[in-house]
Amino acid sequence: MPAFVPDLPVLLAFALATVILAITPGPDMALQLSRAINYGRAHGLACAAGAMSGILVHTCLVAFGISVLIIAAPAAFLALKIAGALYLLWLAYNAIVHGGGLRIAEAAKRTPTLAESFATGVGINLLNPKVVLFFVTFLPQFVDAHDPAATGKLFFLGAEFIVLSIPLAVLTVFAADWLAAAFRRTKWVERALNWGFAGIFTAFAVTILAAQAKH
Repeated sequence: MPAFVPDLPVLLAFALATVILAITPGPDMALQLSRAINYGRAHGLACAAGAMSGILVHTCLVAFGISVLIIAAPAAFLALKIAGALYLLWLAYNAIVHGGGLRIAEAAKRTPTLAESFATGVGINLLNPKVVLFFVTFLPQFVDAHDPAATGKLFFLGAEFIVLSIPLAVLTVFAADWLAAAFRRTKWVERALNWGFAGIFTAFAVTILAAQAKH
């Protein structure tokens, strides 16, 4: 197996976290649902493509930035991992206490072009501070500071995130009407997703903190 491919347990753990994050209500999902409902599936898919492009940008920035940090300041990288674990605990708490808060916007007077829907998807993703913090603090949890292939593994995990998110985003768009009704009328669906999100990231955070405490 190539050096840049993480071990199978890492791939499976990251896949589970990716699926939970992808199906948990947030700005990206709200945008895709609202565009699909108001302007058609093509606009929902354009927003989803924009979001995936934003994830690619996040992955590149994190992979290069963290690789430099690993080489230049190992202590800072360790501090980032601990901060990341604490941030995951905060995300879990926030999901349980405040929920996803999914809001689907109404249609505007002018129908946007597909390019505008794509650009909106990119912008929502890139400018969402939770996404930025998530990638900065979450991806490093899956690499070893002493691994010479850390950069490649970060890119591989980012690609895994995108590959797994694409079918989920497509499914979201094609089931937009049903999902919107479910979130609006049946609050337990959203709450169940948020509790699942909280459980997964609490487990990751506890594992990380326990591992660091042994050093």
